[in-house]
Amino acid sequence: ERRGRGVVVSRVGQDDLGRQILDELRGHGMATDYVQTDPDKATGKVYVDPTGGEDGGPSYDIVGDVAWDWLQFDPDLESLARQCQAVAFGSLAQRGAQSRNAILRFVETARQAIRLFDVNLRQSFYDLRTITRSCEHATVVKLNAGELETLAELLNLSHSDEDDQEALIELRARALLKRFKLKLVAVTRGQAGTMLVTPDTVIRGEAVIYPSVENADAVGAGDACSAGLLVGLLSRWPLPRVVELANHMGAYVASQPGATPKLPEEILAMVARG
Repeated sequence: ERRGRGVVVSRVGQDDLGRQILDELRGHGMATDYVQTDPDKATGKVYVDPTGGEDGGPSYDIVGDVAWDWLQFDPDLESLARQCQAVAFGSLAQRGAQSRNAILRFVETARQAIRLFDVNLRQSFYDLRTITRSCEHATVVKLNAGELETLAELLNLSHSDEDDQEALIELRARALLKRFKLKLVAVTRGQAGTMLVTPDTVIRGEAVIYPSVENADAVGAGDACSAGLLVGLLSRWPLPRVVELANHMGAYVASQPGATPKLPEEILAMVARG
């Protein structure tokens, strides 16, 4: 396996959109071996309003009962789970019972890996049981400040009259860390940057701003941040360097249109330093 190989695990329909996704992945030099095809369900779609969210960020209308809701945990996925060094999994992909069971079996099998649970509370596609089981299987939880507030209420994490938002975020993150015996909680705070909380320390990454181009949107910025976290953690970097990369990746993607813009050389150079 070459260094830094990323693998997409998903399921698409046998339709034009599914074929387009496979072509896009191949065009980026990524393997499609673990993207299943479904003979009955259509490829998933998400309708995004880049500024329709309550905080001025994106809002999402996510079509239900599509191919990725029917992911199967087959021998290929079991083999991948046993050899991978890190896996990122989210709550949204677990809205359907079959995909939820496949994902949880994968992370249960990947005991040797960093297991990053990316909390994504979209529409009504989450519940207490899914959140709890995912946190129990994770070593790292990544979420934004609003999602952390929701989890604090759902899980009855802490009660505080703390008015300082920074202190409140840290308090809630520490409670989440302790409840599930996590190694790391990463809280994204928009333009303020990402906070990393471990049992021993708190790292507040410096805010990073890239000039926004026309039609820029924040879609994909959270996933870019997750990718930066995993690259840094797998490379065993000091946490300040990990959060620096994560912040640069998230901020750059937020400055561009679309979820997967090509990263600039200055960010790639941050990784290449080794």
